[in-house]
Amino acid sequence: MKITSVKWFVAGDIRDFFFVVVDTDQGIRGLGEGGVTWREAATAGFVEALEPLLIGQDPMRTEHLWQRMFRSGFFPAGRVGCAAISAIDIALWDIKAKALNVPLYQLLGGKVRDRVACYAHIGHTDPAGLAAQAMEKAKQGWRFVRFGLPEEGSTLEPTRAVLQAVDLFAAAREAVGPEMELLIDVHTRIDPAHAILLCNRLEPFRPFFVEDPIRSENPTTLRKLARTVSVPIAMGEQFATKWEFRAVIEEELIDYARIDLCIVGGITEALKITGWCETHYINLVPHNPLGPVSSAACLHLDLATSNFAVQECTWIPGSYLKDLFPVQVPYEPGYFLAPTAPGLGIELDQSALSKYPPLGKGSPSLHRSDGSFTNW
Repeated sequence: MKITSVKWFVAGDIRDFFFVVVDTDQGIRGLGEGGVTWREAATAGFVEALEPLLIGQDPMRTEHLWQRMFRSGFFPAGRVGCAAISAIDIALWDIKAKALNVPLYQLLGGKVRDRVACYAHIGHTDPAGLAAQAMEKAKQGWRFVRFGLPEEGSTLEPTRAVLQAVDLFAAAREAVGPEMELLIDVHTRIDPAHAILLCNRLEPFRPFFVEDPIRSENPTTLRKLARTVSVPIAMGEQFATKWEFRAVIEEELIDYARIDLCIVGGITEALKITGWCETHYINLVPHNPLGPVSSAACLHLDLATSNFAVQECTWIPGSYLKDLFPVQVPYEPGYFLAPTAPGLGIELDQSALSKYPPLGKGSPSLHRSDGSFTNW
């Protein structure tokens, strides 16, 4: 079997989604997705640069092709390049499993669980409103819910945001009781001093984890945070490749690894990081704000991974891009279920692409009260 083409397309619905389709001379098609949102044009350029390396190659040689894609330009791939590699790699694993007529998780070690617990997104600036949302999710069957650090329109002032977040968390905890798991995503918005304040204030309310409490560029700063606070820390969604995960895993600076399969280097690289995390008792919480291919790839990794905690489910499968992807991952409230079809177990109807033109929107933006830029 040989690769005959590697093509990309962008589809807009809730947001823009970047997909890759890899075709072979045996008619087996693989689907992939790239995760650097709002940089779709740059990711597309990298996919086009990689296509000549892949034409005529055996898609079953996933490790060999990963090394070629990452290293053959002499300069190691960065985040945009790794998003392109991720999309192609996921598509190659989809082809491999389809060729062997098994669900992808069978190639990753087989199932270690029958279903995958997920967390839902909620969000409200009023404590009573957030508490009501959390209670509604609990009634629907969700065991985990997540909300973000609050902003005021396009303004985020750190001290005020921290104090508001504590009030929101306290209200949600009182409403749902001690057993439901509550997660908060700081989204790299504040500096270490404010992150320490937030984590310490949240400790009495037992957060399942505090996600991205600080920016991700400098592991040295994470050392200070990890040694100062007691709440569990989740991080890693902005990391590309195992090398960026090295320090935080080996020094045990995080409790949960937020691997993004559509940025980190696909299934091939995620498997290496997952095993590494297991040796340090770090559990996986895969990042998934993306489309149906990302959800499917995460599901298969989760099903076959012992050190897995919970899966992000930003949008309910089948609620978006439903004509383009008429078959998405099996779902019931609070859980992804194990698919039985070969490969990723999802289907693409490319004839429906015209229904989903790209939205072309840029990234949201936040600023401090003095007008200076801050992370969204």
